[in-house]
Amino acid sequence: MTFAPRTWVVGETVTAALMNQEIRDQINSVLAAWTSYTPTWTSAGTAPALGNGTLVGRYMKIGRTVIYQINLIAGSTTTFGTGGYSFELPATSANVGASFIGNAHLLSGSTRYVGQNVISPNVTTTSPFYPTNSTTTTTSQLTATVPFTLVSGASVRITGVYEAAS
Repeated sequence: MTFAPRTWVVGETVTAALMNQEIRDQINSVLAAWTSYTPTWTSAGTAPALGNGTLVGRYMKIGRTVIYQINLIAGSTTTFGTGGYSFELPATSANVGASFIGNAHLLSGSTRYVGQNVISPNVTTTSPFYPTNSTTTTTSQLTATVPFTLVSGASVRITGVYEAAS
């Protein structure tokens, strides 16, 4: 993880430890592997339950820029709840007065919907939006039945980039 660079003082002795911390460690954090996390899956109504499904997330944070990926695969004991879905982000978004938009894919069998995920200012979650059917370009927030009824094996893939609050 990158951090604010050091302010050097005139006449200061530069040591190997300082060089490692200020240069090597900064570069390594940019080139490091992504960090895994388990996002929380919530809804505006009855809560969904993952059951034997899989929900994983990973991210890379460089300064205040966050690149993230969330994957949900419904299992045979997953229950989908009611209301629009949201997924936890790895860091709170910046309060910049505009929303960030990422990509969202929904797959089930041979059906694939391509949509967007939205991150509002100063929030900790993102919500995927998809066309409500195969003939329209308007979108609605993903639910257990929109754009189609979710079943075991359905997969939600969300990716994006946003500015973190800190």
